[in-house]
Amino acid sequence: MRISPTRIAQIERRYEEAEAAMARPDLAPDEFVRLSKEYAELEPVVKAARALSSLQKEAADLDAMLSGGEADAEMRALAQEEAQAIRARLPEAEHALALQLLPRDAADARPAMLEIRAGTGGDEAALFAGDLYRMYQRYADSQGWKMEMISASASEAGGFKEVIASVNGVGVFAKLKFESGVHRVQRVPVTESGGRIHTSAATVAVLPEAEDVDVAINDADLKIDIYRASGAGGQHVNTTDSAVRITHLPSGIVVTQQDERSQHKNKAKAMKVLRTRLYELERERAQSEQAGARKAMVGSGDRSERIRTYNFPQGRVTDHRINLTLHRLPEILEGPALDEVISALIAEDQAARLAQLDGAA
Repeated sequence: MRISPTRIAQIERRYEEAEAAMARPDLAPDEFVRLSKEYAELEPVVKAARALSSLQKEAADLDAMLSGGEADAEMRALAQEEAQAIRARLPEAEHALALQLLPRDAADARPAMLEIRAGTGGDEAALFAGDLYRMYQRYADSQGWKMEMISASASEAGGFKEVIASVNGVGVFAKLKFESGVHRVQRVPVTESGGRIHTSAATVAVLPEAEDVDVAINDADLKIDIYRASGAGGQHVNTTDSAVRITHLPSGIVVTQQDERSQHKNKAKAMKVLRTRLYELERERAQSEQAGARKAMVGSGDRSERIRTYNFPQGRVTDHRINLTLHRLPEILEGPALDEVISALIAEDQAARLAQLDGAA
């Protein structure tokens, strides 16, 4: 990727302007928030650019010393050794800057709505959906994120037929967006007396959460039904009409919520899910309209696409999009080791985007 010095200079100038503006005592609070966000987005680029510039200056100074002829043999040998070490670091610094200059997905900094649904495999699929939910819960903990269950439909055998959670923290969607798709498990179910390996699946969808300003929802477009919560029993089932079903008439999206005892809380949660799904619908429409839309090497994120297999007999996890196999299944399901898979997916995506930009240059 060719790095434009003019563009770098513009970014550094804007970074310094934002830094100076934030120090003004008369700055309005909302303007300070806007500038802080811009400053935080520019800072990694500026740091990478300055690190590269520092290495380039050191290399130039050493070259000048070597070409000057004033240095003695010992000094020249040291300078040559140092210059060689610096030149070896230059490609890495250039690559780091190129990554920071890649176009950002506007949704990367947002919190995410995580939806897991049991697929083929009956009770075993529901148990696997529960395993995935706990994996993401532990991964969120390891990242310092907060994960809150929005709604859940439990299976009688354990696990979930469906579970929806909200994940908040730094860089949530940027990391979790590669998890969307079909996750497949191969193992001997606890209910299997013959010891046969079964294959089951669960679908994961990761959507960037919408803010109130992102999606305008007209009350006239909503059909809201209130009814009595139902289920197998337990703390979420009550004897009052508190469950909420919201139908967005223009899109046909239906959201139900009954986990809370309060009708007001159920409606608020249902609206949060609806707003997120409408925002994702708009994102998909905008992306499909972009000329020459790119399908990344890590896949389209389509929920119908099989992305990963968890094979218990062999203790392995295989991500089919990048042909990555790790024999660390227990650690990955424990959560933190999932970061190794996600980091590989991010690196592959970055490489594909850099290659695309180089090809277009």
